[in-house]
Amino acid sequence: MIRRMTDTALSEENASLKARLAETEAALEEAVEAQRRLESIVGALQREKFAARSEKLDPEQFNLPLEDVELAQGVLEAAQERAKRALKEGAAAPRAPGRNRGHLPKHLPRIERVIAPESTLCPCGCGEMTRIGEDTSERLDIVPAQFRVLVTRRPPYACRRCSGAVVQAHAPEHVVPGGLPTEALIAQVIVSKFGDHLPFYRQAEIYGRQGLTLDRATLGSWVGRACFHLRPVVAQMREHLKAADRVFMPSRQHPLDAPAG
Repeated sequence: MIRRMTDTALSEENASLKARLAETEAALEEAVEAQRRLESIVGALQREKFAARSEKLDPEQFNLPLEDVELAQGVLEAAQERAKRALKEGAAAPRAPGRNRGHLPKHLPRIERVIAPESTLCPCGCGEMTRIGEDTSERLDIVPAQFRVLVTRRPPYACRRCSGAVVQAHAPEHVVPGGLPTEALIAQVIVSKFGDHLPFYRQAEIYGRQGLTLDRATLGSWVGRACFHLRPVVAQMREHLKAADRVFMPSRQHPLDAPAG
């Protein structure tokens, strides 16, 4: 009986070691592949730096391989962390130096959650344990953009005594009369287009993932109407800038500027 239990324990231990070995080998393979990818991107950047002028990237496209380097670095760090955890049988791996940590703006709302142990009873049977402090960490979270439908109701009111008096609030004026967008949505399209350099067709694809069918021509029409109504504001800002001692302005024409003629 004792020999049979020993054989069973050895068999289970052997299976556990094989599983751990397979997990470690997989984690190490991922780390090696991530390292190879990072070296490939760095090599491409070095060729770009020392290559002939005709083979160099356009300055506006130089940020793209830099973003690839940062992405590959993140993959490598995650793969290395997983490999270290596998080698140490689930022990916590040392933290890599954090980036942009400790500088989260104070004006952002804080959503707190408390993670308590499953039981706060002393294992020795002494009763309820006492809280002696806490570890606090902050992480940057986001609520994804959510479209909503703004429903406007204008109920009319009539007098029951005399059938001649009926009142109703006037319909508010909109940038697109009788159209689909609110002014907030049009502002979002403008900022995405001219601030984030996101073309209309890409924005249409983003809206399409939410089940909204909006083509680039429609978005362009909305922005054009907004530009028309914003011209007085732009003109006032231009006069204010002209009154300054020094003025710096970009060379290309602003989309809100009126065409010459």
